[in-house]
This record gives sequence, structure tokens and C-alpha cells, in this order.
Amino acid sequence: MGLIRALSSNRAWTDPESPDRRLRGREYAVPFSAVWEAAVETARKRSRWTVTEANPRRGEIVAEARTALWRFTDDIIIRLSLDGDGMTRVDVVSQSRVGSADFGVNARRIARFLHALDRHLRRPAGRGESRKTSSGK
Repeated sequence: MGLIRALSSNRAWTDPESPDRRLRGREYAVPFSAVWEAAVETARKRSRWTVTEANPRRGEIVAEARTALWRFTDDIIIRLSLDGDGMTRVDVVSQSRVGSADFGVNARRIARFLHALDRHLRRPAGRGESRKTSSGK
């Protein structure tokens, strides 16, 4: 299914029910403001990314990424919110502006961003949406 999606879609997004564990988004038992700061910093440090907007009131970070080979511009939206349990939820959408297939670039971009955010917040990587973390206190 991943190969078919990579060859037929130019968009990837997080979803708690995604069959791809890398794309399940994240929930952190960390205050929104701390996750916000970490997400903005992580996005700004990503290679070939430019953060074009960061609005904490909307909980939205908008960025552009340049592909390595052809230098195409792709759009990224990172959304932070609080869930019903007070956990800070992070979801990401990455979409190519051109073409109808991304060969998995957008899914890898999301997975790498979330992995970097996990490291920044000192949370073990690869633990999908259902794993809760503590603030380390």
C-alpha cells in the first residue's frame, strides 16, 4: 500500500489511524507552550525548510521545503492542539506543489520532522500517537 500511495499521491498527512506508524502524529504530556517552542525550533533547523508563518494562537506553523534534486517547493503545515485529556497533539501535512506522485518524499519528511521533535522533547521516537509521555519532572 505504501508503494502505491508513493506512486499515486503527492500529499502525506498524519492520522491517528494511519497504517503507517510514522504518520500517526504525536501526543505529548508536555505544556503546549513547550511543544510549540520545540516545534518552531525544529522546523527552523530542518535542512531546506523555510518557516513562513508561526501563529501560536492558531497553533499553526507554515513552512516551505525545497526538494534536494529538482528544487521543487513543497508546502508543510504543522498543527498543534490540546486533546480532551490536556495532551499537546502535533499533526503535520506535507504536499508537493507539482506532480501527481512524490515517491514517498512527503511521508519521509513528516516522519523525520516528528523524529526530530521527539528527540528535541526527549521522547523515544517511533512510538505513534497512542504512547503518552511525561514531562520528565
